[in-house]
Amino acid sequence: MQEHIETMEDYKEELEASFRRISEGDILTATVISVTEEEAALDLKYYAPGIIKAADFSDDPDCSMIEQLHPGDVIEATVIRLDDGEGNILLSKKEASQMLGWDRLKAAMENETILTVHVKEAVNAGVIAYAEGLRAFIPASQLSLDYVEDTSAFVGKDLQVRVITADPQKDKLVLSAKTVLREQEEEERNHRISMLVPGTVVEGTVESLTNYGAFVNIGNGLTGLVHISQISSRRIRKPSEVLKTGQTVRAKILNTNDNRIALSMRALEEITEENSEEASAQAEEYSSHESASTSLGDLIAKLNLK
Repeated sequence: MQEHIETMEDYKEELEASFRRISEGDILTATVISVTEEEAALDLKYYAPGIIKAADFSDDPDCSMIEQLHPGDVIEATVIRLDDGEGNILLSKKEASQMLGWDRLKAAMENETILTVHVKEAVNAGVIAYAEGLRAFIPASQLSLDYVEDTSAFVGKDLQVRVITADPQKDKLVLSAKTVLREQEEEERNHRISMLVPGTVVEGTVESLTNYGAFVNIGNGLTGLVHISQISSRRIRKPSEVLKTGQTVRAKILNTNDNRIALSMRALEEITEENSEEASAQAEEYSSHESASTSLGDLIAKLNLK
């Protein structure tokens, strides 16, 4: 068996560690070695190990280090002391989260990224949640599409939110669930509109009247517009001449272009008129045929009499 001859490559990591310089304030990437309730030991690939105390783990008072960290996890932490008195480098994940968290949250705001947060407590005019380890405020006006009177009902819930303010200088982080809910509502509405078939006759209630037409609620949270030119086959100056709010009407779906529902009451009038004209024409044709048959019968009868 050939004897292994040690080279500088065998001591590469040790050599790099010996030349490496670590300073207070540096943000390091480390691997978790072990975790207890009091502290976590980290491998820094350095001649001295790293330690994070429980108090330096997170701003979130309900966050448990032993539940969040596991051996093998790779995390980022800030150096707060080069020697804790026992030869360890003392680090803070909380400080690193604050520094890196603000950057991530500002990027999330710019990219309109949706985050999921857990509501911790209700405060005056809103609730508190944590995003990227940072304390965030969600105003009551941004919790729901509807008016919120009791914010405590949201405590313990997970919410999908967007960042609307991220100002590290003022330590101000504001989130909004309302913007996400509004977008989801719009997507659901557009889907319902896409299921409508042009040419279908619907029944609805007149919600409001304007100078240019009538808005009709056709159910399922959808409202369509009957343009003034599509209200009646006769010329009218304003919709209120023939319609009133609360009135039940029938209309034909013309199109759903740009996720807007265009309706026509006039089209139903025209169909009714066409059917009426067709019925009249059929009646006249039948009457004419009957008359012709009778005349021919009379003629034959006269010939037989001779």
